Amino acid sequence: MRKFQARAGWGLQAYRFALDPSPAQERDLLSHCGAARVAYNWGLARVKAVMDQRSAEASYGIAVADLTPAISWRLPALRRAWNQVKDQVAPWWGDNSKEAYNTGLDCVARALGNWADSKAGKRKGPKIGFPRFKSRRASTLSCRFTTGVIRVEDDRRHVTLPRLGRLRTHESTRKLQRRISAGTARVLSATVIRERGGRWMVSFQCEVQRQVRVAARPDAIAGVDLGIKHLAVIGTTGAGGRVIDNPRHLDAALRTLRHASRTLSRRAGPVVYDPATGNKTFREPSQGWLEAKHALAKAHARVAHLRADALHKLTTAVARTYGTVVVEDLNVAGMLRNRKLARHIAGASFGEIRRQLAYKTGWNGGRLVVADRWFPSSKTCSDCGTVKAKLSLGTRVFTCEACGLVIDRDLNAARNLAALAAHPDGPGAAGPTPPGGNARRADQKTRPALAGGDETGTAHVPPPRDGKTRTVARKRRLTEAH
Repeated sequence: MRKFQARAGWGLQAYRFALDPSPAQERDLLSHCGAARVAYNWGLARVKAVMDQRSAEASYGIAVADLTPAISWRLPALRRAWNQVKDQVAPWWGDNSKEAYNTGLDCVARALGNWADSKAGKRKGPKIGFPRFKSRRASTLSCRFTTGVIRVEDDRRHVTLPRLGRLRTHESTRKLQRRISAGTARVLSATVIRERGGRWMVSFQCEVQRQVRVAARPDAIAGVDLGIKHLAVIGTTGAGGRVIDNPRHLDAALRTLRHASRTLSRRAGPVVYDPATGNKTFREPSQGWLEAKHALAKAHARVAHLRADALHKLTTAVARTYGTVVVEDLNVAGMLRNRKLARHIAGASFGEIRRQLAYKTGWNGGRLVVADRWFPSSKTCSDCGTVKAKLSLGTRVFTCEACGLVIDRDLNAARNLAALAAHPDGPGAAGPTPPGGNARRADQKTRPALAGGDETGTAHVPPPRDGKTRTVARKRRLTEAH
């Protein structure tokens, strides 16, 4: 698709509303989303068949010039090829909008492009594997409309989409309809999606004219320290501080989720395992299994909605209050490797909080400062600046031996983050790594120190791999300790 060029003073923003379709309209929605899935699988199968054929021919020693000609997986090429074979592949294609098939072809073009860029090293982040075919049961149902009649009705209770007609919304659309009526918003596209809880949603991608906003305290600097017990601790350069407790929506719903999962496992599902052979066969699931699956999905969706609501309220309040917000560059992927805290860390959504603060501070005329990952915010005294050598996670109260300050650990870290914004070029500011150094601005890695001092330490022994190695390592530690 053509890349959008925003006008000066305008930006992109999405508006999302829940739908209440009638049974007939829900069948049409399912038909459009199914058509998108068919087009996606067709495009992926076409590209994969040619790639497999070329790979097989190359394994036989055939010259590159004599291989089967490669085909393009760009959206225009896939669309032309689809129009040539759609009468054979999908004789019922006229029942749905052309945008449904364009959605599937665009998804496969983006997926293949991301895979190719990741393989060539042009895309940052983890490696992306080759796209997989979309399952009828497991894939998320969605369809995107970019042309045709896309309208938010004046009654603020209905939206109109191509071929689907007038759909009633579960909530008022006044926020978007007011902007459209005033000429400060223009709808670019609409996407319908069915959440795993069964609720149909519509998202409007709009070009919105930004109003110049100013935070309530434009000169105030707030450091936001994220955690598990307290979702966020907000500290300022002064003596103030604010603690936001973690609502722990997932923990509160675990009993309901466990009960729903047990009920689902006891119903006759679509997969049958044979303990004797280890094979599995597929069958039509029972009505009770489908109902139990829907109940479990609704429970998960409720947790997701509650979490999203709490995060949006937190980030909006922070962005509208403070002119400068400072957060840490946390290694969330590494933190999730802790099996004892992984569920709580994932439920706190550290990355989502930072993502929302990034754009909400810009909306409110503020700025977001990201502290370096190795900035010792918790180990540094917010009063005198003394840095502790060690500070265990179990120590929740920070005590400074130099000046005698006694303060909550998280509040101390939040105040240090706030003080960091006054020195953006200091050692804790995030930025490019200096030549010859690492991310901590050090010329070498920090040597591991021992918790009890050098007098009580023993040499490091690699982790054992078997019983014999474990016994030898234990004897070595005992010998060196004495």
